[in-house]
Amino acid sequence: MKLTEYKSTTERMEALQNKVAIFSDRAKKYDEEASFPFENFNELKEIGYPALTVPKEFGGLGISLYEMLFLQEIIAKADGSTALSIGWHMGITKHLGENKIWKKEKYKAYARDVIEKGALLNNAASEPATGSPTRGGKPETVAKKEGSGWGINGRKTFTTLAPILDYFVVSASIDGTDNVGNFLVKSDREGVSVDETWDSIAMRGSGSHDLVLENVHVDADDLVENITPGNKDAAGWLLHIPACYLGIARAAQAYAVDFAASYSPNSIEGTISELPNVKQKLGEMELLLMESEHFLYSVARKWDESDDGTRQTMKPELGAVKLSVVNKAVEVVDLAMRVAGARSLSKQNPLQRYYRDVRAGLHNPPMDDMTVMQLAGKSVAERG
Repeated sequence: MKLTEYKSTTERMEALQNKVAIFSDRAKKYDEEASFPFENFNELKEIGYPALTVPKEFGGLGISLYEMLFLQEIIAKADGSTALSIGWHMGITKHLGENKIWKKEKYKAYARDVIEKGALLNNAASEPATGSPTRGGKPETVAKKEGSGWGINGRKTFTTLAPILDYFVVSASIDGTDNVGNFLVKSDREGVSVDETWDSIAMRGSGSHDLVLENVHVDADDLVENITPGNKDAAGWLLHIPACYLGIARAAQAYAVDFAASYSPNSIEGTISELPNVKQKLGEMELLLMESEHFLYSVARKWDESDDGTRQTMKPELGAVKLSVVNKAVEVVDLAMRVAGARSLSKQNPLQRYYRDVRAGLHNPPMDDMTVMQLAGKSVAERG
């Protein structure tokens, strides 16, 4: 049964939870092999998950940001790599459709592909020379006028979902101008290839390889957006990032609690969950997760209920959520490892994977230093 056929958020959450339970069992294999979890994505497609954020006017369900984050957190608790990866598609699809970034017919054709085939999309923006695109570097990938269309050449790094993407949104400098454009590039275009460079110790199943574009020809209308590097509007959909790391932290907490409640060394009576020092760590973890949940979902609700004018004032708030939740998630996993002790470093133990994966969040946008500077600017601007 497709998730779009369920009547309520609760029903969709329960159905998704049942579907992704097996992802936890597979996560160890994908992590150790640094292989891509095609099975996970095929199963998400089977239940129509990629179409949930397509707006209703284009045939999707148009779920709220609030619901999207809940669903993303469920997947992340089962497998962080899968959640972070599909989160980019879910958020970008929602953003493009709701804000009518592309021409209507262009988005309509894309949405049809998502609904009928489970097509997947992600941005390809990072490059070795520019660093994070949020810092405003101009792409070295170049688009040049070529007949009635464009010829694109370049290389993109950190292209999450690369092995399974149907569409890439490629940022490129427009030859002979100071302009930068986003180009919609289908994966089956001649000259499009994926160089399997992803060797990170974190999020090893995300397939974040390099995208290589060699004399790729696209049509005139594939220039879908003119952009200003570094000048980004507030983007609520990026909260899929902290939602992912909150899910990983919850998985670590669940492991630590189960371990503490069942481990009984012969030096004590009962289990270690009754020891004051262990209780302290379990309580600290719960507090960190409660704070993160309330912050994340209250800001998501505010986003859903606000008009565009209010949303554009929320950049510092959105950045603060990401900074706070991700750093707390790192702390939760660390506490979980302290509860489990040295066995948490065993290759067989999922905590060491959670620890590696959760630290990847520190390098997802927006960066902590940029957020802190925004918050400083906000406090100065609002002084009485």
